[in-house]
Amino acid sequence: MKKMLKILAGVLFAALLLSTFWFLWRKTQPQKTVYAIVEPKLDTLKQFVVATGKVQPRDEVLIKPQISGIISDVYKEAGQSVRKGEVIATVKVVPEMGQLSSAESRVTVAKLSLAQTRREAQRTEALHADGVVSDEEYEQALTARDKAEEELQNAEESLEIVQKGITSRYKELSNTQIRSTIDGMILDVPIKVGNSVIQANTFNDGTTIASVADMTNMQFQGNIDETDVGKLREGMPVRLTIGALQNVALDATLEYVSPKAAEDNGVILFEVKAAVAIPDGVFVRAGYSANANVVIESREGVVTLPESTVEFEGDKTFVYVLDGPADADEQRFEKREVKIGLSDGLNIEITEGVTTDDRIRGAKEEQKK
Repeated sequence: MKKMLKILAGVLFAALLLSTFWFLWRKTQPQKTVYAIVEPKLDTLKQFVVATGKVQPRDEVLIKPQISGIISDVYKEAGQSVRKGEVIATVKVVPEMGQLSSAESRVTVAKLSLAQTRREAQRTEALHADGVVSDEEYEQALTARDKAEEELQNAEESLEIVQKGITSRYKELSNTQIRSTIDGMILDVPIKVGNSVIQANTFNDGTTIASVADMTNMQFQGNIDETDVGKLREGMPVRLTIGALQNVALDATLEYVSPKAAEDNGVILFEVKAAVAIPDGVFVRAGYSANANVVIESREGVVTLPESTVEFEGDKTFVYVLDGPADADEQRFEKREVKIGLSDGLNIEITEGVTTDDRIRGAKEEQKK
């Protein structure tokens, strides 16, 4: 029994000793690094400058009243389409007591004056018929009567305007009916029935009845950093991405770059604008935030590589080209100088040094012993 235990202990000791030597031998063996192999490919590279901003209607009009009063009716609401000249709301005039009293007094005086001139005209007509009054005096009497009648009509219309803000003779031109001045969509109606409104004049902008815009003519309005503004020029193609519209990209054309900078929290920014083409079936709401990618340079059908495969040493650039079969046990690479072109931040153009038949060293994949 003791002999068996000694043999077992010897075997265990020998196994432990061998495993220790094996572990130490493995640790001393050099590790072999394996790299991913990247194939150059023909691709299109585009270099972008990004501007952030909003998509807004090019023309947005604030409809304001030309008379003060109280809103009596509202016929439209936000989101509805409206034609030029269509009534949006009606204003009820609240007469000012001084003006009302003056207008009523003017009507009374005009009536008295007309009654007197009519009596004088009748007497003059009778005398003219008897040959006592000349034709000239008769015509003067008739003219005075006509003037008195016109004065009464004007006084009554003035009273009507003070009371109602409208005259029956020109009701189609009434200032109490607030009409749209353009064709478009109503974006906002900030007033309600019963609200008091003030007319637009030289001292006051007036109360906004509604804002109307042409939603088929949209414009991107944003800002771009001063380091990129020198690369822009009018007419450049723009690609808009809107966060609220998933998987939708809109084409636009750069049409304005501000000649003057504006400072925002210490950052110098320039305003840019682009005309947006809205495709059929897509509705873009006013004020959507958007990113504009302005294509400042584009290359088609060029040899490209991931930028991570290129090494930069001073003014020179290098890649490592696979020397031998890709499935060899040990990878060997040749360091080769290349010339580069346009980069989009992920891929870079290779103008000289490699072709699509070469295989380029990429990132490390794993390590083997």
